[in-house]
This record gives sequence, C-alpha cells and structure tokens, in this order.
Amino acid sequence: MIRKGQMNRTIRFFILGIVMSSLAVNTFSQSVWQRHTIDDSSQGADGVRLADVNGDGLPDITVGWEEGGVIRMYLHPGADQVKQCWPAVTVGQVGSPEDAVFADLDGDGAWDVVSCCEGYIKTIFIHWAPSDPVDYLDSSKWKTEAFPATRNRQAWMFCLPLSIDGKHGVDLVVGAKGEHAEIGWLESPPNPRDLSAWRWHSLYKAGWIMSLLAVDMDADGDLDILASDRKQENRGCLWLENPGFAGVLNSPWKEHRIGATDKEFMFLDYADLNGDGAEDVLVAVSGSELVYYQQIPNDPKLQWKTVLIELPPNAGTGKAVRIADIDLNGKTDIVFSCENAKDKLGVMWMSYRETVLDKTWDAHDISGLEGTKFDLIELLDLDADGDLDVITCEERENLGVIWYENPAK
Repeated sequence: MIRKGQMNRTIRFFILGIVMSSLAVNTFSQSVWQRHTIDDSSQGADGVRLADVNGDGLPDITVGWEEGGVIRMYLHPGADQVKQCWPAVTVGQVGSPEDAVFADLDGDGAWDVVSCCEGYIKTIFIHWAPSDPVDYLDSSKWKTEAFPATRNRQAWMFCLPLSIDGKHGVDLVVGAKGEHAEIGWLESPPNPRDLSAWRWHSLYKAGWIMSLLAVDMDADGDLDILASDRKQENRGCLWLENPGFAGVLNSPWKEHRIGATDKEFMFLDYADLNGDGAEDVLVAVSGSELVYYQQIPNDPKLQWKTVLIELPPNAGTGKAVRIADIDLNGKTDIVFSCENAKDKLGVMWMSYRETVLDKTWDAHDISGLEGTKFDLIELLDLDADGDLDVITCEERENLGVIWYENPAK
C-alpha cells in the first residue's frame, strides 16, 4: 500500500496522464516541451526582461536573482548554439532584487541595467554598462550605483523605462509593494549620470504592483501606464492617463479602473485575444482562473466586459500570461505560468474550442512536473524554426533561466 506522501515520480506521471486525457488534449500538446537552460548558476531567478543590446538582431536577457543577490545579463549566442548555456556576465550585486531591466539611461548607446530591490535594501540601482559592447561580458567594466531618491523609500518591485517629460532621455516608471507603496516615476536630470539629481514623482497609491506596461490606451498619441495591483483596497487592473508633456509635472494622471478589487491580480498581457481589432487585457490571478477584459465598445474609458477562464485542475496558481498563436493554426492561444506547482504543471498553454468566451479551454502541457514557482514569460522564436518558444524563470527548484522548445515545427 502506498501511503500519502510516498508516491514516486512514475506514479505521479501516470496520474497526470489520466488528468490530461480528461482535458481533451491533442497529440501535439501531450508532449512535454524540451527544456533548455540559459543559466542556473545562482538562486531565485526572478523574471526575464529582453532587449537587443549588441545590435545583432537577437534578443538578449537580463535577470535579477533574488536569493543569490546578483543581476546578470545573457547574450543570445545565435540559433546554432541557443540550446546551450548562454554567454553571461554578472553586472552587479545587490540585495533582494525583484526586477532587472535594460535601459540606456545616459544615451551613450550602451545598454545599462536598472534593478529594483525590496527586503531590507528598498533601493533602485543602476548598473552602468561599458561604453563598448565588446566589453559587455567583462564584469569588471560594469559599475553599480544607487539612486539616492529611492533609498529605503519603498519595496521596489518593477521598473518601466519610459520618457515621461520628453527631456533628458529615459525616465523610470516604478511600482512597489507594501507600506507606502506607489506607482511613480524618476525624472531624469540634464546629466543622467548625476544620480543625486533624479527626482521622484508619485502617481498612484498602490498595494503590490505586478505589471507596468506603456500603452497608448486612449489613442491620443502619448503613452499611458497599464498596471496590475495585487493587494490592498486598490487591487485590480487599471490604467493611468498620461496628461501629456505639458502636464506631467503639475497635472494628475487620471485613474481608470478596468477590473474588480476582489481578486489577487498577478501579471497581465495586452493584446487582441478575440480578433476584433481592439486590444484586450488578460491577467493571471493567484488562484484557479484567468480574467479576460474586453473593451465594449472600443473605448478603454468605459466599462470592460469581464470573462473568467478556468485553469485546469492539474495546474498551479496563476502567475503570468501571454497571448499568441502557439500551434500555428491561425487562432490565438494563451500561455501561462504558475506558482504553487508542486506535483502540478507550472507552464501550460490553452486553446479555445468555439470562441474565446469559452469558460473552459483545452489545456496543454509545456513544462511537465519539474519546477514549482515560475515567473514572467516571453514568447519568441529563439531557435529560428518558425514557431514561438517560451522563455521564463523558475526560482524555487532552481531551474534558473530557461526556455521551452515549441514542438509545432
């Protein structure tokens, strides 16, 4: 007799097979996608952010390792070597990093990295890149400095590089969590290298910011801020209306609510899920569902239609989502990642049967049972074979920075 807690991996896979067959999974999607490791050298990989930093037309990656306390960058090695560990460099060491993102703050043509830290650090850092991209992989040529205006101010969670006032290059929109948490922006001074001259501007009282996206929601020619807020009384999906260059320093950013305050919202995606030409919002919830918000009519300032999409019972709890055609059949699909995926699936994709308004979609495995806490996902054709692969991080079992190879082609 097998007691609870003593099931071996063979039995767990047998049970998984029964569950998956009940979800009407087709032959293509039954196979676990092959996993490739980009880096597993530290601990707690926490979110992938992309940019082509060396101008070779290929996506490079930066990641903050929360438990390891390092910020690392990875250069795409080309399609012929992409299944190996990527060339990497530690650009800086900080405490409790939650996010790392590329941004050329001083306009010298080299891509720097901005990191956001929570824990006892509660500071935003800039990791200045060497001026010559040839030196990117030389850690001694990177320099780490803190933004004084951010020290011990908030538990910083996510950064969005964006020109807010149209002056002095890139500003930084940042969200935080916990006590005194906000969405706000750091104003770049005439000399961006003078970190003491960067100024903080508050925009929104937050609980726990997950996503920050730059989107022209109202089609007025400037970029608004689309956000998901996970905790407290203001939690939900919302967007902040950009008042334009003339008003960014003396006018409020009007808050527009998209979705309710009764769920724990995680990462969101903004794309046309139903094919009607208008962008939709899809957000993962820390639970057993995704929430799909549809503009009705095509006006983001009016009420959005809400549709709940159930996650399969063999998945963990929702963390991140992306919208794309995964199986190349001409229809949009959903890719999602999970937390709390012990003995469950942590990365999956779903396809609809009749319409995107279906409450239950067909579910398909990507990751198998390896990994329990996944994070942000990006969809790119990394191996240049014509289909979209999945890039993500896993931070609990230390799978690290990984990508899953799409078997569609």
